[in-house]
Amino acid sequence: MAKDISANPAPSIRHSKLFYWLPPILWMAAIFSFSTDVFSGENTGSLFYKIFHAIIPSLTPEQFQPIHFFIRKASHFTEYAILALALFRAFRAGSSVRWNWRWAVYALVIIAGYALLDEFHQTLTLTRGGSIYDSLLDISGGATALLLLWGIRRNRRS
Repeated sequence: MAKDISANPAPSIRHSKLFYWLPPILWMAAIFSFSTDVFSGENTGSLFYKIFHAIIPSLTPEQFQPIHFFIRKASHFTEYAILALALFRAFRAGSSVRWNWRWAVYALVIIAGYALLDEFHQTLTLTRGGSIYDSLLDISGGATALLLLWGIRRNRRS
């Protein structure tokens, strides 16, 4: 007797948990790799200086230092903003509800924990160090992204 497969169709990839959770997991892996010696200030500084010096030949290394500092801190903020949105999407998991504060809080708790672990990880590398201030910057990036998302969803509803 043949089994009727139409009665129990396989769930589509869009309805699987992996579809929603793979992006934040992959992004967390990327953040982990950004916290290695390969992405230390010395390594990124020399690369970015070459790029900026090609655009602005009169730029000295001393003049570039604040630019590099800004790039590194903006990267902290941005990478955790992206993580916040990916986590919110994972918690939402295709729900018809557009906003739920619980999802935002869960995402922010994960961001805070991961930011602290990320800075701890940096203390275990040869050329990097951990900073509570970077963790606070990471958390503020995530919180800002979630608040902007809330504002957008709120405005669309009105």
